[in-house]
Amino acid sequence: MSEKSEKLFSEFPEISTPEWEAAIEKDLKGADYNKKLVWKTDEGFSVKPYYRSEDLEGLEYLASQPGQFPYVRGASAENNRWRIVEEIPECDPAEANHSARTSLSKGADAIVFNVSKVADMHTLEQLLEGINLKDTVLYFKKPECPVKFSALLADWAAGHPQEAIMLQGALFFDPVMDMLLQGKFYHNREKDMDEAIDAMRRLIPLAPHFCPISVMGHLFGNCGASKIQEMAYSLNIANEYLAYATDHGMDIRDAATHLHFTFSIGSDYFMEIAKLRALRLLWATLTAQYGADNGESARLRQLSIASSWDKTLFDAHINILRNTTEGMSAAIGGAEAILLHPFDEAYKDSDEFSRHIARNAQIILKEESHFDRVVDPAAGSYYLENLTNAMLEQAWNLFRETEKAGGIIEMGLKGEIKAAVEESCNKRNLQIATRRRTILGTNQYPNLTESVSEKIVSMERPQYPGLQPYRGAIPFERLRLETEQWAAKHGGKPKVFLFKIGNLAMRQARAGFVTNFFGCAGYQIVETAGYATAAEGIADAVGSKAAIVAICSSDDEYPTYAPEIIAEVKKQCPQSICIIAGNPESMEELKAAGAEDFIHVRTNILESLTDYNKKILK
Repeated sequence: MSEKSEKLFSEFPEISTPEWEAAIEKDLKGADYNKKLVWKTDEGFSVKPYYRSEDLEGLEYLASQPGQFPYVRGASAENNRWRIVEEIPECDPAEANHSARTSLSKGADAIVFNVSKVADMHTLEQLLEGINLKDTVLYFKKPECPVKFSALLADWAAGHPQEAIMLQGALFFDPVMDMLLQGKFYHNREKDMDEAIDAMRRLIPLAPHFCPISVMGHLFGNCGASKIQEMAYSLNIANEYLAYATDHGMDIRDAATHLHFTFSIGSDYFMEIAKLRALRLLWATLTAQYGADNGESARLRQLSIASSWDKTLFDAHINILRNTTEGMSAAIGGAEAILLHPFDEAYKDSDEFSRHIARNAQIILKEESHFDRVVDPAAGSYYLENLTNAMLEQAWNLFRETEKAGGIIEMGLKGEIKAAVEESCNKRNLQIATRRRTILGTNQYPNLTESVSEKIVSMERPQYPGLQPYRGAIPFERLRLETEQWAAKHGGKPKVFLFKIGNLAMRQARAGFVTNFFGCAGYQIVETAGYATAAEGIADAVGSKAAIVAICSSDDEYPTYAPEIIAEVKKQCPQSICIIAGNPESMEELKAAGAEDFIHVRTNILESLTDYNKKILK
């Protein structure tokens, strides 16, 4: 085997990095290397076009193994198993219990309960009845009062010691995140922090595997924060709890092992893998600053939740694909538990079918794709190891900057965290508006025949004075819903007539561009075969009664065809808007001939479509 390998690889002489670079420079023919090939991420660091073994030099954590401090490669050396989490929408304890037991029988092994109606021991026992706590992880969200619920849970644990010793999971109780959402503490800083630490003291002796506090980091991602902000600010929140707990006499091992995290998982596949790996090292680094040991207290306890920020109302079944790739990146990144939301959550409460699809995506990843068998498959990848290192460096720097500025509580009360997250969100919104970031089916390649108004049950979102959860698709969805409502009143959608003329390849390409452009607002596209002369198409354009006549040709031919088309269309149908598909050099000449707009790849499509809706949907 060794002899054959030597003969095989001897045919491929090693090529040095300078030789690769020289070949690249030659192929670029003078173009700027950094502009053409280096990717500047939203998180503020650069990614090279390729990496080699020498790029791994100096990465100290590479010497660690799975199951070893600092846990970059995961907490287990044996497998990559994670918990399949399902959120139960029912609030009634008996109904929620029934739904949970059904889900557990069909493949889930962790449950998120909405405990807003769990107010006493009877309703709590109803909720937990028949659930095997040894094999099931439980998360509790939305208690009417987290302090009272933690006390109720402690009373239950005291009365059920055998079950309590097996209880695993977390209470979604995070007064610092609540302050960031509300812009202020519920009581005040000291009292709210006291209540959180008291919940720890109350539950740790009774339920040693349960986390009474969970840093709700996924909300940063759902509000449009960058991945670096989500990582750093989550650590800043955790640092507040660790500092307060240890300052008030709690052992760092108790505090660290009973602090849980949630993180969002978005559609940037490799970035999300690297994020989870980096977070484990960052947590180990933070706990080490408090003198914690390298064991359980340095192990990150977290739930990865598929981002709601990138989910859509239109073409909602694409959300199934988004969920799947997000689940894949979370699994490869070594998530302890993964929650994929139902694909229809943007417009209605989930039902058994949509929950079934979300649950089965993870079952397939385990049972058919065997993602749970390989520990840290990203290890050794030149690209992913460098991505992991870049993200942990950037997040650690932001963490330290936040601490130096007084900490996340001080900055949050001043509105500085909100401002930083909104800045990041606005950058992403601009990328979507200009289609530099694609949301398939929403700002690119829309389903032209789809109508969703009749599907919508509820689109209400909680409104907060501080951080605000958001979906990137919302502005485009509003445009299409406006169009649907107008169409219901007027018997049809606004029409866009494709006046294709001249060069076949160019007119087809530009007609496709126009179709996608106005399809994003839900307009009806009037397709045509194309015309040899302007006169042939004018009658069809006028007869279509289109709100917009889009002339699709080549830049060189626009001065020849467009003036005649515009003049005749405006003469016979003055209300029609005549536009040009492209950004030709003859723009001023065409404006003088009556062209009212030019749409092209540099157009801010959201602003443009908003203007068209204002003009047409009167």
